Amino acid sequence: MTPAESPLRIDVLTLFPDLFAGFLSESIVGRAIAKSLVEVHLWDIRDWAEGRHKQVDDRPFGGGPGMVLMAPPVVAAAEAVRNAAEPPGDLIVLSPQGKRFDQSKAAELAGRGRFTLVCGRYEGFDERIIEILRPELLSVGDFVLSGGEPAAMVVIDAVARLVPGVLGDAESAVDESFGPDGGLEYPHYTRPREFRGMAVPDVLLSGDHAAIARWRRENRRPPPG
Repeated sequence: MTPAESPLRIDVLTLFPDLFAGFLSESIVGRAIAKSLVEVHLWDIRDWAEGRHKQVDDRPFGGGPGMVLMAPPVVAAAEAVRNAAEPPGDLIVLSPQGKRFDQSKAAELAGRGRFTLVCGRYEGFDERIIEILRPELLSVGDFVLSGGEPAAMVVIDAVARLVPGVLGDAESAVDESFGPDGGLEYPHYTRPREFRGMAVPDVLLSGDHAAIARWRRENRRPPPG
């Protein structure tokens, strides 16, 4: 396989790798992996923790609720994983402090070749993890999750579908919501032609592809907000 044909490689650092089992084996992401268009490598941060109990978190200095992810295991894991293959790729920490993830960012990541996602837990990361590793910070939204794993799945799904060859129809990714114009998709209809007194627009049944394309352009929904 030539470098141009190499699959997109995504490494994921997490405390709960088993959470990804079903996600990575089903639907579009599962097919992308089966077709060798995308590789997802899961790494357990505890494998780099020291001591008999493999401790990865501790109480915050200064007091306060919850636990904080310790710097030594996370830094060691990130450095080791990035050196596990060439090129090392970009390091991304999933954090509410990060830039908002969107469709244009997904397209950018799909073209990078390799990147690593670091999933947080508890009250967050020891700040020295950010200062030492200098990662890109990325947020999937203004809400609180129990950990970075669901956020990582969001990123993987959005990115994988944009890798050439993953979707059955190459145009699917082009016409989707949040494309270059920022709008949402046009309304969709399928069988039956009439349901509870509501009929499919006649133009979609006309066979006139130019008219259908025009209708779809005119009926694209505006961006949210």
